[in-house]
Order: sequence, then structure tokens, then C-alpha cells
Amino acid sequence: MNLIIDAGNTFVKIGVFDKSQIVYKETIEHHNFIEAIAKVKNEYASITHAIISSVSDLKHSSMEYLKNRFNTLVVDHLVEMPFKNLYKTPNTLGIDRLALVAAAVDQFPKENVLIIDAGTCITYDFKNSDEEYLGGAIAPGIRLRYTSLNNFTAKLPLLNPKYPKNHVGDSTKEAIHSGVINGILYEINGVVEEYCNIYPDLTVILTGGDAHFLSKRLKNGIFATSNFLLEGLNYILAFNNSR
Repeated sequence: MNLIIDAGNTFVKIGVFDKSQIVYKETIEHHNFIEAIAKVKNEYASITHAIISSVSDLKHSSMEYLKNRFNTLVVDHLVEMPFKNLYKTPNTLGIDRLALVAAAVDQFPKENVLIIDAGTCITYDFKNSDEEYLGGAIAPGIRLRYTSLNNFTAKLPLLNPKYPKNHVGDSTKEAIHSGVINGILYEINGVVEEYCNIYPDLTVILTGGDAHFLSKRLKNGIFATSNFLLEGLNYILAFNNSR
């Protein structure tokens, strides 16, 4: 069994896989890392290997705790990937984006795939049918947009995400909701349309913390999945262990 860890900017996602099947998943805060890993080790004694992707500064003690208990692969830009990376600055590419592309290679081989990860940022990553990663785009996520309106203006309030009642906001709060949420929906639909103009057979995956919230209002034909990044990390681990 494999222990899969995605340490994000805000939370740490933990998954346990039996081969390619996820059997356990939990989201924790960074300060609960050692306690959570100890719990998983106790409940799943057959775990032998672990992989960790970290886009944040995970404590050294947490990393050492993990390495001392499992055969651990720490994902960086030198780790072998199951695709050809054509990104011009691979050392600046987020590890989480690599994992998403790996999941696309595993689950949609020889297909043109656009992965949209709606989290703190909204990232767009594209791999073609030749299993080449070409790159994508990075945009502010939902909460970043709400926070920016509050931080960089004198009077606009900080709001929690909410579907706007309609496109025309009849109050400041409704205008903000319309601008943020409808703006993101227009953006995603527009990006997908542009890719489809070039790749008519495009497969589109929507994942990340805000995927469920957004999927209800997006056009049909976009697959929403919550475990795509963890599945990608599990595939990277299996790929490297088989070499």
C-alpha cells in the first residue's frame, strides 16, 4: 500500500492507496501532520512506500518523521515523470501541476487533456496525445479574487463565495458575487472553447477545492473529480518504483 501526501498552501491532503484504488482520504492542517501520519501508520500497517508533493514550507521535523517511517519519494523537478515535459522553465513549475498531468497520462492515455485545478489559484495544464506536457495558464482563484477586491479598495467588503442571483448585481454585494463568480465561469468556459477550437477531441478535467462549487454552473462535458492530484502522485510513485 502507498501513502500519498499533497501539502498545499493551506491544507495537507493525505490518501492511502491499495495499488490504484484509494481506500482512505483525509484533509488536515499543517500543524496536525505528525499526529495524522502516526494515525494512518497505525491503521494501515501494510504501507511501505510514501510520496509527498509540497508547494508550501512543510516543517523539517514533519518531513523527517515521514522519511524515517516509510520509503519516501519527495517529488521535485528531477523525479522521473511518465510524460515529456516541454515547459521552458521546469524548475519553476509547481509540483502539484506535474502530478495532475501524470494523472491525465495514466487515466487518459494518448488523449488531448486539459486539467483545470480550481484552488487558491486556478491552473490550466495541457498534455497532448503524444504524452507531451506543453504548459498552460495560472489565474487567481475564487478566494483570491474576493480578497483582492477587499484589500486593494477602500470600501468593498470581504465576502464569502456565493452564486449570484443573476448577471446584473443590484447591490454592491451582488455586484461582487456576479463579478467574481460569473467572471470565473466565463473565463473557464472561454479557455475550454479556445482549446476545443484547436483540439476538437479534447478531454477536460476539473479538480481542486472549488471544483464542486464551480461544476454546477459550467457547461456539460467537463469531468469533475476530487482525487485527481492524489491519483497522479500515486501513479508517479508506481512509475518510479517500476524503473
